[in-house]
Amino acid sequence: MTDALVVLTTIETEADAERLARLLVEAELAACVQMLPRMTSIYRWQGKIEQSGETLLLIKTTRAAYAQLETTIKQNHSYQTPEIVALPVEAGSAEYLNWLAASVQP
Repeated sequence: MTDALVVLTTIETEADAERLARLLVEAELAACVQMLPRMTSIYRWQGKIEQSGETLLLIKTTRAAYAQLETTIKQNHSYQTPEIVALPVEAGSAEYLNWLAASVQP
């Protein structure tokens, strides 16, 4: 088990995704943010089935930075209830995990 996390969030536009990704890295809340190409999401919202195109962000961070990262996402996201899901990193290369930890300064 490590202190590293991968946080998932989806965003409506690629421009908003890039803006949020840069903000998180520049604020040292994330070591890296990968933007996956447009995907289709089907979900239930306010009692109806919805479908929309979104960009998925994979945010590499640490447990220590998570609370501030979550707050920053909420403050800079266009959705009323953005997806923010943190997945623990069980294992990884020591070199990568050291770089990640050194790159995040909550």
